Amino acid sequence: MKKVSLNFIAFLQAAAVVIYCGLVALFIWSGNEIFGGVPNYFGPLLFLTLFVTSALVTGLLVLGYPIKLFWIENKKKEAIKLLVETALWLVLFVALIIVLFAVYNN
Repeated sequence: MKKVSLNFIAFLQAAAVVIYCGLVALFIWSGNEIFGGVPNYFGPLLFLTLFVTSALVTGLLVLGYPIKLFWIENKKKEAIKLLVETALWLVLFVALIIVLFAVYNN
């Protein structure tokens, strides 16, 4: 089996985070259509629970494999390199989203 480069794994991790965030954003954007107005305690409760769950999911997407590399496989340099490359890919995705936002709104 071919060995996949850390940069490609970092790209996949960052892309998975962006896709997940896009799905959550779509859910939030459509919230009024799905649930209607929620003038009670359950709206904020749902939002905060979704927020905490999203933090967990994105943390697992970004940190799961580097933690395995760091502690289980004892590849500390590769783990740190993967985290840095994932962060760089995320910054690139943020820049791309800003450009798309600017183009879409003009």
